[in-house]
Amino acid sequence: MARIVATFFISLDGVVERPDQWHFPYFTEQMGEVIGAGMQTRGAYLMGRRLYDEWAAHWTAHPDDDEFGPFITPLRKYVLSSHPLDTDWENSHLVTGDDAEVAAQVARIKEETEGDIGMSGCATTVRWLLAHDLLDELELLVHPLAVGTGQRLFEDTGQVPLELLGSTVLDSGVLHLRYAPAPAGS
Repeated sequence: MARIVATFFISLDGVVERPDQWHFPYFTEQMGEVIGAGMQTRGAYLMGRRLYDEWAAHWTAHPDDDEFGPFITPLRKYVLSSHPLDTDWENSHLVTGDDAEVAAQVARIKEETEGDIGMSGCATTVRWLLAHDLLDELELLVHPLAVGTGQRLFEDTGQVPLELLGSTVLDSGVLHLRYAPAPAGS
């Protein structure tokens, strides 16, 4: 059974929105190795509609821009959306329905997928996955800056207990942290 692993670039103040505006000065070869190692384990990718719209538009127009285009395009992609969606991007599949139906579909996707199911770019989806006991690992690349404004990973969620799986300090000062949801009652 696959694990869902969510990866985020995040600031010290918890902002995950628009990392394209603050992340790149911290991207080093070492961080590239961390990202590359995660990509090697992915058998599918899970995303929300907005991220799908952005990535589908970009990667269909620029399929070979960098290493990510040739990686993500053939990969099976599952899009959580309550709105109709054009899934013309290769290997894209819509996951829709009420909360219980979507949770059941995601659980089935986990059972049928070989390798990890990657996920990033949507804090709302991560919070939903956590609330439905579907997230297996949360991988954070914590950048040494406070952004000040923008969507935070955890907004109005109450407490979310996590268990540290591993930590590394990258040469850029970025912390690579890996967490799992804490067992019930922790």
